Amino acid sequence: MASLIEAINQDLVKFQKAKDEIAVSSLRLLISDVKNAQIAKGGELSDAEIVEVIAKKAKRHKESIEAYGQAGRQDLVGKEQAELAVISKYLPKQLTDVEIEKIVDEVLSQTEAANLGDLGKVMGQVMAKVGGQADGGRVSEIVKGKLAR
Repeated sequence: MASLIEAINQDLVKFQKAKDEIAVSSLRLLISDVKNAQIAKGGELSDAEIVEVIAKKAKRHKESIEAYGQAGRQDLVGKEQAELAVISKYLPKQLTDVEIEKIVDEVLSQTEAANLGDLGKVMGQVMAKVGGQADGGRVSEIVKGKLAR
């Protein structure tokens, strides 16, 4: 099986041939971010580390979409949404709220967490289990909801 970065590079060539400017631009920036992360690490990145880079980039796009939307810049919202759609293809399938709640319940029973003071302990374990399959903000909302009860 080809590594994730190889798949991204193959898709870049495909989009270049199709003259899809947004996809080409998005993938070039993504490859640049991966190379910067490799330089910072001082070696090759695993697929899991590349997924982390992609997740950070997707989060930045989501924040930009929200900010541009509040500023009334629909032209930039559309561009950010298109770029997000291109890079989201390389992220693992996201867990549903029900699946996240099941994992949170499991961790809560193991840690015997009782209040919001235990949030950090619970979040660390939950995020380790969900990996890149759930947004930290969403997980945090669910954990806070469960601990507040």
